Amino acid sequence: MILDQFSLSGRVALVTGANRGLGQGLALGLAEAGADIVALTRRRPDDTLDQVRSLGRQARWAEADLATATPEQLAETVRQARDQAGRLDILVNNAGVIRRQPAAEHPAADWAEVVRVDLEAAFFLSQAAGRLMLAQGQGKIINIVSLLSFQGGVLVPGYTAAKHALAGVTKALANEWAARGVNVNAIAPGYMDTDNTAALRADPARRQAITDRIPAGRWGTPTDLMGAAVYLASPASDYVHGAIIPVDGGWLAR
Repeated sequence: MILDQFSLSGRVALVTGANRGLGQGLALGLAEAGADIVALTRRRPDDTLDQVRSLGRQARWAEADLATATPEQLAETVRQARDQAGRLDILVNNAGVIRRQPAAEHPAADWAEVVRVDLEAAFFLSQAAGRLMLAQGQGKIINIVSLLSFQGGVLVPGYTAAKHALAGVTKALANEWAARGVNVNAIAPGYMDTDNTAALRADPARRQAITDRIPAGRWGTPTDLMGAAVYLASPASDYVHGAIIPVDGGWLAR
């Protein structure tokens, strides 16, 4: 049956930034499909762990600060997560930061932090997980990119640069690893009702202008990403490589 191809039963997923927002929604969606979850966060994500366990799945915590961890430390975190869970089948690079400042005044520290967390950490986690997945002949890596992987945005040059680059990394890794059983794809969320968009939603005029441009007529929620994540993590997407799936309420089609 085709629905069996969407099952993640027996799989283990490592999800970064799974303590809240999109990351928590992604972790819960994968757990609902049958996956055990390792949540990689700075602080213990008790709420997420409890919710995953309430679904009958195993939940573990991998501690790491993506803003400061070295590539070697990230690789060790991935290895430890695999050893604790017994396997690693799925990596979701969700964790990210955004800093809003005009380009002419954009602090170097803000640029460095965003690129470090949103791009470099995602690459080095993918590299470490990819080594394990290549050795076992299968695996799924899902990068969470952005509408700003396609567009320029305003006041967020570092974020735009990092998300453009992560889209490129997605395609580059897919080119190298597709023939060896590892799928690397991405999801580009639209405007989501999360902490990262709090500044936009606090401005009534800006919020309404964005809403008016979304064909679906509303901002997205973390649950809106669950279906795409389960698809890309499951055998149903075994012939999908280097794809970037917008989940944006039609924003890019407007």
